[in-house]
This record gives sequence, structure tokens and C-alpha cells, in this order.
Amino acid sequence: MKTKLSVLSAAMLAATLTMMPVVSQAAIPQTVEGQSIPSLAPMLERTTPAVVSVAVTGTHVSKQRVPDVFRYFFGPNAPQEQVQERPFRGLGSGVIIDAEKGYIVTNNHVIDGADDIQVGLHDGREVKAKLIGTDSESDIALLQIEAKNLVAIKSSNSDDLRVGDFAVAIGNPFGLGQTVTSGIVSALGRSGLGIEMLENFIQTDAAINSGNSGGALVNLNGELIGINTAIVAPGGGNVGIGFAIPANMVKNLVAQIAEHGEVRRGVLGISGRDLDSQLAQGFGLDTQHGGFVNEVAKDSAAEKAGIKAGDIIISVDGRGIKSFQELRAKVATMGAGAKVELGLIRDGDKKTVKVTLGEASQTSESAAGAVHPMLQGASLENTSKGIEITDVAQGSPAAMSGLQKGDVIVGINRTAIKDLKALKAQLKDQEGAVALKIMRDKSMLYLVLR
Repeated sequence: MKTKLSVLSAAMLAATLTMMPVVSQAAIPQTVEGQSIPSLAPMLERTTPAVVSVAVTGTHVSKQRVPDVFRYFFGPNAPQEQVQERPFRGLGSGVIIDAEKGYIVTNNHVIDGADDIQVGLHDGREVKAKLIGTDSESDIALLQIEAKNLVAIKSSNSDDLRVGDFAVAIGNPFGLGQTVTSGIVSALGRSGLGIEMLENFIQTDAAINSGNSGGALVNLNGELIGINTAIVAPGGGNVGIGFAIPANMVKNLVAQIAEHGEVRRGVLGISGRDLDSQLAQGFGLDTQHGGFVNEVAKDSAAEKAGIKAGDIIISVDGRGIKSFQELRAKVATMGAGAKVELGLIRDGDKKTVKVTLGEASQTSESAAGAVHPMLQGASLENTSKGIEITDVAQGSPAAMSGLQKGDVIVGINRTAIKDLKALKAQLKDQEGAVALKIMRDKSMLYLVLR
């Protein structure tokens, strides 16, 4: 069973011990026959202050549609759905990446739905954290705290990783307090696991367990190589198969969240599949690594760069890729407008093309919910007229608010808005009810979000 590193329950939270590091190895002598023995202690003394615990509280809201038969008995004023609220607590990990700004990166699933986020620092201080932004598709969240004397971790170039490199995991498993485990990089470019929408994981056998979510995976220099995210856990505990989001992906995502409050996903404009042995044989190739291009969208970044259906993309910025999923993950996390060099094979010949990535114009339902809870279930797209509702899920909060497919949001209260960025900025500090100005079938109306 593949699972995200679960956020600890209230019972586990109550059992939390000290934040002093616990190194998972027996004590060893400093010398043997006069020879000094290498130790990770000096590196850990520099690195562990950058890893924090993240405690969250919130309320899970579950909604269930009321059967039609009940509405028949109770009349037209009967509620359309039943809402249940259940308080929750959880505990995970995080990594300080900018000491001056107080930026901390963690997993989205650690803080998802949280009303209050508290960060526990290595020196025992507890600080309230502000959520800057998240990306649910890659499971990354950026927090910010106000505190002095913070220690930030240095990031590595995770593209330089090799299978067999040593790896050290630092986190807060089972609420025990900061714990360190070691192992190696077991595999790179892991995808197709069904854990996230965008997968390009580092696999490691360093022991990772529940509560390690959002913790650091570092090299022997104490540099960040990944954010621990998920494990394979058939029995519920560590079996030596853990997954981390590469540091380079994290850097790209965090830079976008810090600047825009959200991820502006890069788009190539192609559909495809993994290159397998049958395709490789059919095209006379001696490699089975890469992404096969089935189709190129009209007027897309890929078409403008000259990419064609039947091309096999084998590298991104000079780094080989193993699968179409890895290509998709790397491109999507680079951000709109990024310039990328793709290596490909066409008719048996190797070529290199330069692409300026487009921007994903449509906002997912989950992202719409992040803009405002009552927009959950609506798909939003920037247009020349305003923000168009391209779809509304039946029974969703957006549908209950009265939004319909084809509506165009053109204002909030008395303020005109043109795009999603303006919509998010206007709603950020609004309290209570807000009125959306909607254009529907050439008519104007207002819908109130509460």
C-alpha cells in the first residue's frame, strides 16, 4: 500500500516528547585501533535547527446530499444537503528555507484544512505560522513565521543526484521529537504511483514514518535534496521505501508561491505516453526511456517550438528523463514563461528545441476553493471579458451559491476585476458576505458568497 505520510492524530500529538534530536543508531566508539571513525554529528548539528515540527488544528467538513424523498416530505424549503463538522488535530514536519523572511516549506496534506498552524522550533520556541500558498497537485505548501535567530537549510541541485548517494532523513515521526535516520538514494524519477497528480519522486530507504511529512531529506553535506512526502507501508510502518519531492521542484514551486501566492503552472501543450519496449522497437530505438508525443495542441508552446506528433522527448535542459510522467512533472513545476531546452528523437535523429512554456489558463476546482470556500467545485478561466466559469460540479458549494457554467465574474462588491489574480487579491482580506458581479447571457446580476 502506497500512502502519504499521515499527519498524526490528537492521541499521538498528546504523546509528543522533547524536540531534542534522536539519532537512530547505537553509540559507536570514536576510534578503532587508533583510526578515527566518520560521524554525521557535525553535519547534523548545523542542519537540524532548520527542521521544525508543524502542529495543526481545524475542522473537517463533510457534506451529504439529502435524498429526494426527504425533500418530497418536507417541502421545497428542505435542505439540499446535510453538513457535518468534526474537529481534528495533526502533526507533521517542515523545513526553514529562508531565515530572513521566515519561509518554511512543508507538505500540503500536512496543513490542508487547518484553521491554526503552530511551528515548533529546534530551540523549543512555538510560533504561529501564516499560510502563504499551496499546490495540491505536487503536495507543497509555503508557510511564514515571524521569529529571530532562525537557521535556514541550504538547497542542493537535486538533478545531480545518483542512485547510491547517501541520504539522511530528518523529521518528527509519531510525535517523538526530531529524529534522524540514514540510508541511500534507492531510485530517481519515480512516477505512476498514484500518490500525487505530479510525480517525480526520489526514492530512499532511509527510515521515514508517519509524522515525517514535510521533513528534510539531505545529503552528507547537510544540503536539502528533497521533502519527504510518502511511504509504501503494507503494515502501516516503515519498510524501507520512502518518497521525497526533489529539491529543484520545490525551489521552482516555492518561488512561484512566494511571488504570486499560487503556482502558475507551465504548459507544453502535448499529450503522450511513456516510451515502452514495443514503441522503441517500432521506431528502431536503442532506448526505452523518454516521453512519446501523441498529439500537439494547436497554437501551443510545443507547436511554436516545432515539436511534432511522433517525436520522443528524452531530456529536459540536458538531463535525461525516464517517462512522460517525469516530463510532465518537471515542465508543470517550472512555471509559465520558463525557457526550456528539450532533447528529442525524430525519425531516428536527435534534435534539440528551445521552448517558452505557456500558462495553464484553467484553475482546478480545488484551487477555486482555495480562492473562496463557496467557489469550491467551479472551474475558473481568465478571458478577455473577465473570469469565466467553465464548469460547475453538481451539488458543490459553487452550485449552491448560484454559479452556472458560462457565467463571467466581472467584479466584487463595487470593485471591477479582470483576472484570477485580482479576484484572489480582493477576496483575501474580505470578511463576511461578498457580492460577486456576474455577467450571464448579456445580463448583469449579483450573487452573494457567505
